[in-house]
Amino acid sequence: MPRNVYSPDHEAFRDSVREFVQRSLVPRAEQMLEAKSIDRDIWVEAGKQGFLGLDIPEEYGGAGAEDYRFNAVFAEEISRFNAAVASCFGIHADVCPPYIVDLGTDEQKQRWLPGMASGEKICAIAMTEPGGGSDLAALRTTAVRDGDEWVINGSKTFITNGYQADYVIVATRTDPTKGAKGITLFMVETGMQGFTRGRKLDKVGQEESDTAELFFENVRVSDEQRIGPEGMGFIAMMQRLPQERVGAAVSNVAHAKAILEETIQYAKDRKAFGQPIGAFQHNKFKIAELVTSIEVAEAYVDDCVAAHAQGKLTAVDAAKAKWWSAQVQNDVLDECVQLHGGYGFMNEYRVARAWRDARVTKIWAGSNEIMKELIGRDLGF
Repeated sequence: MPRNVYSPDHEAFRDSVREFVQRSLVPRAEQMLEAKSIDRDIWVEAGKQGFLGLDIPEEYGGAGAEDYRFNAVFAEEISRFNAAVASCFGIHADVCPPYIVDLGTDEQKQRWLPGMASGEKICAIAMTEPGGGSDLAALRTTAVRDGDEWVINGSKTFITNGYQADYVIVATRTDPTKGAKGITLFMVETGMQGFTRGRKLDKVGQEESDTAELFFENVRVSDEQRIGPEGMGFIAMMQRLPQERVGAAVSNVAHAKAILEETIQYAKDRKAFGQPIGAFQHNKFKIAELVTSIEVAEAYVDDCVAAHAQGKLTAVDAAKAKWWSAQVQNDVLDECVQLHGGYGFMNEYRVARAWRDARVTKIWAGSNEIMKELIGRDLGF
């Protein structure tokens, strides 16, 4: 089926992203895997190409695209290369900037956004806590007023870009009596006394992504570090999670689609019992099912991208896109491993790494179970 969501301008942008992938990412794939992170010069190169500032206005060094479809194209092409790299770039360029662009003061925008757009400063967002998981309203990291300052204490975990981040948007509890209405966001910067990081976490997949625990021990910040009004942090996160979730859906489908294309070629080239393995009826039928699953998921996600570009995507529809795309991605990649046989279990084959990398997509950005809970509530249950 033809895709109708993108214009010639988006496809020209896609060509630029593909060229960047081939020139700057593909030759460094093994290096990033071994380092468990993306080298700083790659971030800067992405910034020079304008890929990291799509959501940032031109006056602050960004591209000022004002069209989410460009974000989606970037996510697709990076995800086709590597899901872990896509998650790092996505958090920095797609998830974090809207908090500052929408809620920041002009001074904050001038201070933080240019470095993010250039790739010279890496950003992370710290919501999840060791004992909290998906329950953001129950977070325990506190920010207590002390004169003209706030004192932050607590910890966060599973933070993408956490090890390298220069800037971290931290969700804190500023009023323990108000539940979700007592949460406030602050920007914590590298070098602030009391802000430390644990080791890079040893994950099952997504190894190229630096993921860390963060610790805050009497970190002092002023109101100049506060993002948005006091007590409005939970609402700010809920309003911006749909963009994170549709971005995850875009990445999930593109990642699985790329590996499926490679699997189809493998099924044509690999022979058993004197014929290509794809010629066996079972395998032929299975591949037909996988292609259909991807195209149907892609069509729904494309509609969500178009809706978000128009400011019409609901939180419920974003939840549908997130959980369904993650499920399809994992189902498709599991079958791709099976079609590769023993080779599918070898790390030297992309399908093996992709299979591991995909498993977390049913957990992060709100677990699939939480997504179904949101959908169920919308249905009146």
